[in-house]
Amino acid sequence: MEQIIRKRNIVVIGAGLTGLTTALTLKRKDKDVEVVECQNRIGGQMQTQQADGFTFESGPSTGVVSYPEVSELFTSLYPSCELEVAKESSKKRLIWKGSAFHPLPASLMGGVTTPLFRWRDKFGILLEPFRTKGTNPDETVGALTIRRLGRSYLDYAVDPFLSGVYAGDPMRLVTRYAMPKLYNLEQNYGSFIRGAFAKAKQPKSDRDKLATKKVFSVKGGFGRLIEAMGTALGNENITVGAQSVSVRPCGNTWQVDYTDARLNHVVINCDKVVTTCGSYVLPQLLPFVDGKIMSALNNLTYAPIIQVAVGIKNSDGNDPVGFGGLVPSLEKRDVLGILFPSSCFDGRTPDGGVLFSFFIGGIRHPECLQMTDEQISAMVTADLSSMLGYKATTHPDLVRVFRHSHAIPQYEANTGERLTALDNMRRQYPGLIIAGNMWGGIGMADRIRQAVNIAEQLVKD
Repeated sequence: MEQIIRKRNIVVIGAGLTGLTTALTLKRKDKDVEVVECQNRIGGQMQTQQADGFTFESGPSTGVVSYPEVSELFTSLYPSCELEVAKESSKKRLIWKGSAFHPLPASLMGGVTTPLFRWRDKFGILLEPFRTKGTNPDETVGALTIRRLGRSYLDYAVDPFLSGVYAGDPMRLVTRYAMPKLYNLEQNYGSFIRGAFAKAKQPKSDRDKLATKKVFSVKGGFGRLIEAMGTALGNENITVGAQSVSVRPCGNTWQVDYTDARLNHVVINCDKVVTTCGSYVLPQLLPFVDGKIMSALNNLTYAPIIQVAVGIKNSDGNDPVGFGGLVPSLEKRDVLGILFPSSCFDGRTPDGGVLFSFFIGGIRHPECLQMTDEQISAMVTADLSSMLGYKATTHPDLVRVFRHSHAIPQYEANTGERLTALDNMRRQYPGLIIAGNMWGGIGMADRIRQAVNIAEQLVKD
């Protein structure tokens, strides 16, 4: 085994969206940066697959342009990849109740006539602006919803929404961590409704207006984004297939060790290190950290997800309209939700075809990860008929099953302990930045914004 020693200014560990965005931003600021990734490819969970004329994602399917940094990233990468905004018709969201999907109300009249919510809660929402502000900083999203809106809004709006975003339990997710914007509406304005009106009236700069709040993908799939970022970074700045990666402090600098694909022992001496991998990797990655602090850093629960791409080449005109349908937990179905990618974006199917993305498992049903591909295929085929209105004889032309054991982090009551440990690490080891979705939000926009902010801070330091 040969030992290879080299010098870099900054090493970023992990080539997911956070790591790639951090490194690319640093490179564009003339920093000498290298990305180290243990897998044999970049992109993390973001991968686009193609088969039988269908284009589908094996990881995240959509994002929201929540922050200007999202638009700015795509502008900087154009024309290598192009942001694709979901069709206007995809604003329609469906919620399963009883034996059918129902539209989530998008108007006052819809809110009155929908069968999703109890009449008591429909009228009670008029009193929401006058309800007392909460005082528990660790109140869960479920408890907050019941207190301000009523039980049926939790059961048939917030619960399925959180299943779609976190695959989580609203009675365990803490509002100020999992949904900070919602938490701040109540804390700053005393009411969701009053806060929403006040926020809408606030003036926006031209940069603020880049955050359109629209749902997006990439033309050709998110794989195009990963390819474009990899090309912009350059192969010379990316290492894949690194094994036994570890980091240790060396005075005022850092040393990153790993075994490369040729079984060489590589040592990178650098000024700063940014980690962007999951918390479950940190004990092996940062062996020098005190056990008590590490146990707090590593306290994060991840929801497991099975994602299933289902394609039908001839839909016979049964093309669903909307973003997709979500299933409340009290409906006792295995599926968390079904997205309609071909309804949102062009070029995802052969002519006349339709594409679905099923999500199964989540924090409530981790046992689903043990199902065989045959069992999963049978389940989604049955759901085509029972939930989406296809004939019982319909068999999909495409079924692809993707399993993610550590899919989505859950921002629960122990989040505060983790954030305190991160603060302690920043003070004790100023050249080490622990980033990624263990803090700061789980959406693509959250990842991009965190990465840009970290890179810009590193440039200033």
